Amino acid sequence: MKKFLLSLLLAGTSLSAIAQLPTFGIKGGVNFSTLSASGTPNNVVAGTNLTSSSGSVTSFNLGVFADVKFGDISLQPAVNFTGKGGTFDGATGVLPDGSTSQVHSKYNLYYVQVPVNLVYHIPVIIGEIYLGAGPYGGIGIHGKTKLTAVNTKTGSFGTSQDTKFGNDAGDIKRTDFGANAIAGIKLKDGLLLNINYDYGISNILPDADGNKFKTRVLGASVGFAF
Repeated sequence: MKKFLLSLLLAGTSLSAIAQLPTFGIKGGVNFSTLSASGTPNNVVAGTNLTSSSGSVTSFNLGVFADVKFGDISLQPAVNFTGKGGTFDGATGVLPDGSTSQVHSKYNLYYVQVPVNLVYHIPVIIGEIYLGAGPYGGIGIHGKTKLTAVNTKTGSFGTSQDTKFGNDAGDIKRTDFGANAIAGIKLKDGLLLNINYDYGISNILPDADGNKFKTRVLGASVGFAF
């Protein structure tokens, strides 16, 4: 036991010697998000799985992060407020009066998200370039669902309601898990330019037919590291 405790102490001392003091920072920017939909529509042969992407929704991201370096590698946890969602166009139908109608749905979803990235730093003359990846977990805290019906004769009308997070049919799942990648450049004065891509693996809108809806987010942000 004494040898084991001594080994742990030596390992901790070695890591402390290697690790640099952590830096902290803030970032904020724009998100372009979609929902990946997959499943078997009713009019498709059973066993055939189709995958499509929704239309894009533009929202924003804002977050804080810490960066603990071990040489050229660092561990970078963060807490972000980030927007997700997508738009869908329903099938066009012909009504008895000869008019056509279509329903558009738009999901604006907002999550508190915690990514933990392993980041590689490449020194350059003006600062450093960095590349990283890791898992994330998110909790949905707010959202808006908008439905718009468009008719060729009567025009359009729509409804908007707060998104319901839960486990009932039609609810959005509150949790979202996935993987993300980041890349950017940090200048010597601490200014940084960042891009990220979040790849959701959770089915956030399960239905009785087994269809799956997963989040996809491309983000761009600016920030500052202290």
